[in-house]
Amino acid sequence: MTRAKTTEQKAEQGSATPLGWVSFVGSGPGDPELLTVRAIDLLEQADVVVTEAPEHASMVRGVLGIPEPVEPAEGEEAPEPVGPEFIDGGFGVDGQPLANAARAKAVVKQAKLGKRVVRLMTGDPFLYASGPEEAQSCAKAGIGFEIVPGVSSVSAVPAYAGIPLTTKDHHEVAVVTCNEKIDWSQYADNRTLVLLSGVGMIGDIAKELVAAGRPAKTPVAITRVGTTTEQATVESTLENVAVDARAARMAPPAIVVIGKVVNLRETLSWFETKPLFGWRVLVPRTKEQAPALSLKLKGFGAVPEEVPTISVEPPRNPQQMDKAVRGLVEGRYNWIAFTSINAVRAVREKFDEYGLDCRAFSGLKIAAVGEKTAQALEAWGLRPDLVPHTDNQSAAGLLEVWPEFDEDLDPINRVFLPRADIATENLIAGLVDLGWECDDVTAYRTVRAAPPPAPTRDAIKTGKFDAVVFTSSSTVRNLVGIAGKPHTSTVIAAIGPATAKTAEEHGLRVDVMSPEPSIEALTEALADFGAARRAALVEQGLPVTKPSDRRPASRRRSRTS
Repeated sequence: MTRAKTTEQKAEQGSATPLGWVSFVGSGPGDPELLTVRAIDLLEQADVVVTEAPEHASMVRGVLGIPEPVEPAEGEEAPEPVGPEFIDGGFGVDGQPLANAARAKAVVKQAKLGKRVVRLMTGDPFLYASGPEEAQSCAKAGIGFEIVPGVSSVSAVPAYAGIPLTTKDHHEVAVVTCNEKIDWSQYADNRTLVLLSGVGMIGDIAKELVAAGRPAKTPVAITRVGTTTEQATVESTLENVAVDARAARMAPPAIVVIGKVVNLRETLSWFETKPLFGWRVLVPRTKEQAPALSLKLKGFGAVPEEVPTISVEPPRNPQQMDKAVRGLVEGRYNWIAFTSINAVRAVREKFDEYGLDCRAFSGLKIAAVGEKTAQALEAWGLRPDLVPHTDNQSAAGLLEVWPEFDEDLDPINRVFLPRADIATENLIAGLVDLGWECDDVTAYRTVRAAPPPAPTRDAIKTGKFDAVVFTSSSTVRNLVGIAGKPHTSTVIAAIGPATAKTAEEHGLRVDVMSPEPSIEALTEALADFGAARRAALVEQGLPVTKPSDRRPASRRRSRTS
């Protein structure tokens, strides 16, 4: 870290605008999760982010949780901007790449306005980048700066392709930038080569290496858009790489690795072999619950796209809920049964409104429909007395373990059941059969969300999504209602039998059903399906494709049709 101006020099500036600060930050090779902790901290503090790549602005918004800007409708005022200002430091208004001097000028200009500037650079700012030149411009202008190293594509992309650059048998690596004339005879030995900007001339490079003495059978790997879910790798040899790269339409950005270490990819490939690698998965969820599901899907290599289909809102008439909570405090109930996390949240919010806490549950027995609902209760300080077995965590499973009313043992025969406005009546009927009286109270409403944007609706109907995960019957009904039926090629995954039944009633064939009603089990079931599908394609000697790559001719039919 350096400050180019002394305190005395700053004092001479008098009342002039104080100079800002520039942080040259490496963004890594493409995967936002490879950003360093320091990088994210600086982005959160930044007034201005000077980007280098077209995808940088969206990446920063995603990391910081900032929504993408939306063009206001005609006659409406533009919403107040959120987050840092973005300035394109990679390309000019004519679409051509900016020279280093022009990039440095944009950075210095913002810093002179007294702003905290993050200069976001692909990979590492001081490794095959313009960081040194731009930092020198800051020093010349008397602007303080710091360097935050990033993960370089030189090592990261081969690692994501399952190719180690060094092993116990291969110790030397040479990194070559191919945008200048290279004497390839100096690389005729068996060193591992990493080529930057070489994919467009790989045929000529391969010929020169063979002419210089490298064996024609030397392994070669080309990986494009590495560390992203669009990553693709072609394995070849020096004698065949020109033809293979052309057939695979390999294009920049790409990293080329040449050497025997490429052979290790057969056993070390881990990223492109994820069970849902590159799958575009539609997540029709409530806003509050979608992130956990999306995170699980990302872990299996999927690209989740969240589409709000349900909004959870308070009941239209809160008096019924108010009366039930008062009855709970006054000892009117023997049991309270929570059938969802939303029910826990609704009761907790009502308690907060009245200034109550979990002590009001003293003497009351508590039931939870499943482990996730139980965890929500435990986070509130409540331990449920009754939870169904893990193999049937549903309303039916809760009825299986619910005790019959016993006049001698149970002082009160009434159950408080806070639920959604569209919940089924099976649980109430079952409890009545067991001798209990139920106060079935609407604790919250599930309201259908607005339709998604036209491109999303088109993607749903035309099969551009590889899978849809349904987490409740409501998500099935609402998605079909606001966006239409998913295409026949789209894999349908349901969280349980009730949700699967609703999907079939809407003419959908359920391909995957979770063995238990939890996000973890649902995502793992979909991943198992993807892994089995991939293994079958490999066994048949077919290329590994995604469901969206195929378009069955017939419309999807349910199993009951």
